[in-house]
Amino acid sequence: MQVWKKAILGAVACLGSLGALADYRFSFPTPVTPIAHETLHVHNLFMVIALTLFFGVLALMLYSFWRHRKSAGHKAADFTGPKSRKQWFWVLVPFVGLLVLDYGVFGIPAYHAVLMYEDTKTDADLVVKVTGSQWLWQYEFPAEGVKFSSRLTTPREQIDNLQTKGENYLLEVDNPLVLPVGKKIRFITTSNDVIHSWWVPAFGVKRDAVPGFLREFWATIDKPGTYRGQCSELCGKEHGFMPVVVNVVTPEEFAQWLADKKAQQASTGAAAVVAKAAP
Repeated sequence: MQVWKKAILGAVACLGSLGALADYRFSFPTPVTPIAHETLHVHNLFMVIALTLFFGVLALMLYSFWRHRKSAGHKAADFTGPKSRKQWFWVLVPFVGLLVLDYGVFGIPAYHAVLMYEDTKTDADLVVKVTGSQWLWQYEFPAEGVKFSSRLTTPREQIDNLQTKGENYLLEVDNPLVLPVGKKIRFITTSNDVIHSWWVPAFGVKRDAVPGFLREFWATIDKPGTYRGQCSELCGKEHGFMPVVVNVVTPEEFAQWLADKKAQQASTGAAAVVAKAAP
């Protein structure tokens, strides 16, 4: 009886600590979007339930082995013939329990997370189109008329082990994507050639960029800062050289950056026209 009491108290203690574990990150990066927070919450919930079940079943098995050992005079049961009610009970109860866990305890939080992830159009403040190419990213703000590419800037000498590797080795670019903090941003992904995948771990989002298709996701970033990621779909020999760098700034700083980008594009376009017209 004491064994059962300890097992039940242990399970209650584990479930009661869910709130404290809500911010425990394991190997997750610090979440900075609602989707990332929800993903971490669902992960921790599932881990606690799974570990509780694991240790509960393990304790029951060890107790059964000890309680029904041969040295105590127990003999192996004979299960030939029609199944008894007790046998049906021990078959059906775990089956029903797994159904309840899968569709109730696990299914409802997972379903809520998926619905949140797919809600791309509700109250979006900004649209960013992300296009993957071998092997760089192209970013476009369609409504603002701004478009630019973002390439790896890690020196080849570091890649070839001829120099000491920098702090952000293979995670540095010439033109990072700049986004405003606290705004809901709708991302649209596609590709010019093969399948790529735009991934920033701290955002909790990853979406394949598929040629000929427009795919969507969204993010509202809670904290200013620089966030880094990579292409996570094997896309060719330079797959490991497609970093994603996002600078998240205040809305005022973003407006200034956008104005500067527009002026830079206008001057570049005017220079190109003049060069083309020159004899």
